[in-house]
Amino acid sequence: MDNMGILERSERMSRVRGKNTGPELTVRRLIHALGYRFRLHRCDLPGTPDLVFAGRRKVIFVHGCFWHRHPDPDCKLARMPKSRQEFWRPKLEGNRARDLRHEAALTEAGWGVMTIWECELRDTASLGNRIRTFLDS
Repeated sequence: MDNMGILERSERMSRVRGKNTGPELTVRRLIHALGYRFRLHRCDLPGTPDLVFAGRRKVIFVHGCFWHRHPDPDCKLARMPKSRQEFWRPKLEGNRARDLRHEAALTEAGWGVMTIWECELRDTASLGNRIRTFLDS
């Protein structure tokens, strides 16, 4: 059972942002430090990617493990809520399905797509190497 009232939960959930989140800002700082330049949130591309490298035809999405259903079984951030599963399960699985559709549309249009998960930000050295490999390939 939820330990918050309906109004309190609603107010808290309304503060969840879709752009310029903490994980996204961390990734942007890391990529900028690596020497790459990018554009943000191009709304003419499927899914409005978080970072767009137009000259390279590459995009990066920065996903929260909870909201986008990180498929890694070891990710503790992607847990399903214990209350109101009849609401959360279709909501979160719908988010995941939408993300996969956007990724497929971008790939079909000739864009390279990378998804960075919130839990991957713990190891910035490894993440930096992955980003460099993705952007330089």
